[in-house]
Amino acid sequence: MIWLEFLASTVVLVVAARYLARYGDVISLRTGLGGVFIGTLLMAGATSLPELLTAINALNQDAPDLTAGNIFGSNMFNMFLLAVVDLMFYRVHILRRVTINHAVSATLAVLLMSVALFFILAQIDVSIGWVGVDSLILIALYVLGARLLSGGGGSGEGDEEEIPDDTPSLRTALIGFGVATVALVLITPVLVRSSIGIAEQTGLGTGFIGVTLVGIVTSLPEVMTTIAAARIGAYDLAIGNLFGSNMFNIFALGLVDFFYTDGRFLAEVSSTMTIAGMLALLVTTLALLGNLARNLTRGGMRRLLIDADALMIAIIYVLGMVLLYNRGLIG
Repeated sequence: MIWLEFLASTVVLVVAARYLARYGDVISLRTGLGGVFIGTLLMAGATSLPELLTAINALNQDAPDLTAGNIFGSNMFNMFLLAVVDLMFYRVHILRRVTINHAVSATLAVLLMSVALFFILAQIDVSIGWVGVDSLILIALYVLGARLLSGGGGSGEGDEEEIPDDTPSLRTALIGFGVATVALVLITPVLVRSSIGIAEQTGLGTGFIGVTLVGIVTSLPEVMTTIAAARIGAYDLAIGNLFGSNMFNIFALGLVDFFYTDGRFLAEVSSTMTIAGMLALLVTTLALLGNLARNLTRGGMRRLLIDADALMIAIIYVLGMVLLYNRGLIG
């Protein structure tokens, strides 16, 4: 029964993610905001809602490491997805086709993760009410970064782009985008619950579930949205969704502190989780450097049909999972 629940919820999630990609691209065309803005803010925020909902639910079950593990694991998997997309569309050279403005969102994601890791390790015990100042700083940095991106959003691939006659109206796109987002919000708890049930049947511990299984499961919207966007040629939307999702996930790390009334949330995250955080930071930094290098230079070193930076991300992700397993994160 639990496998049937998992498969059924996955199908609903896949369909919703496909509509997110379709209507997100229409909104980009109709508003003239550009694929960078839509992908990084609107699309990434919608597809990252599962991470936020899972994080809040894990806190309600007094599992702060599961919350942090889900977020850092999702960020790792998002960048691993870059390597997968690079392999699937190896003839396109996707990172070379998208605007260099994605370096801004990638830099913001790196900054947010660095600050979050600093606060987890530094343990600065300053709060306003029950909410830690460290969480408020993460939220403020995300808001400032979002304003920076929205201010430059019109410089993406959507500028002066001709709108096909059969393109749905903005009203239809907004309604469709909203319905797809609601579907994701409703189905994700079912998907996560069934995934955890399957993991318990196989004997996996909750710590490893947070970084791997739950992190991957809650990233399925990013998977389907990114691949669907890439297939229709909306490369800015695809890449912006991944970098923007990494930004939003750290924003969620600060936001969940409002739902944790037993003190500062980041103070409850174990130092072991910083390993997952550092791995997420490393692969995001590699993706940032890859975006810069491929946009600023004509050359590209490819091995086995995959660019060198994407290959390094894939290797680090796999080795990172082995490291986390060996360090006892499955207990």
